[in-house]
Formats: sequence, structure tokens, C-alpha cells
Amino acid sequence: MFLAVGLGAFGAHALKTRLSPEMLAVFETGVRYQVYHALALLLLAALRGPGKAAWCFTAGIVLFSGSLYLLALTGVKKWGAVTPIGGVLFLIGWLIMLLGRGAEW
Repeated sequence: MFLAVGLGAFGAHALKTRLSPEMLAVFETGVRYQVYHALALLLLAALRGPGKAAWCFTAGIVLFSGSLYLLALTGVKKWGAVTPIGGVLFLIGWLIMLLGRGAEW
């Protein structure tokens, strides 16, 4: 959450004039999904303890949000190919939580 807040502020202030509106939106999407899944990690920690769902969310943040940050900051379109892998990890993490196996796996 600390990183998400810091990156969100960085995007809103330092990048606002340096990125195109399209790339700023890409960066903001990375921040938004990082916040959602950081909150999910906190929920998992409070309810069940770490497990496979937590690992999926953590890897999803790195791959999904990280690739969007890199895409926005570098303009290298190939980073966009990594984003769906992170998205799939998010979905797997939510399925694990739905099935109640977040702590066992």
C-alpha cells in the first residue's frame, strides 16, 4: 500500500506533465490494481494468513502493475505482453479465495 500511495502521488504530480494522457491512464491503472490487490493481501493476512492466493496477488501486482508502470514510463509496447500474465494471476488468486483454499495451498 505504501508503494501504491507513493506511485499514485508520483503519477498525479510528477508525471502529469511528462506523459501523454493515454500513458498516464496506463500508469493510473497499474496503481489502481495495485491498491485493490494490496487490500486483498491485507484481508487475507487478517482472515487466513498467507497462502497461495496471497502469492498469486503478489506476483500479479509485480507483473500486472509493474508492466504497466514500465510501459507508461518507457513507451516500450512489449511490456504490454506481460500484463495479461499478471491479470491471470489475479484471477487465480480470487478463485482460490472463492474456493476457500487461500491458506492451505
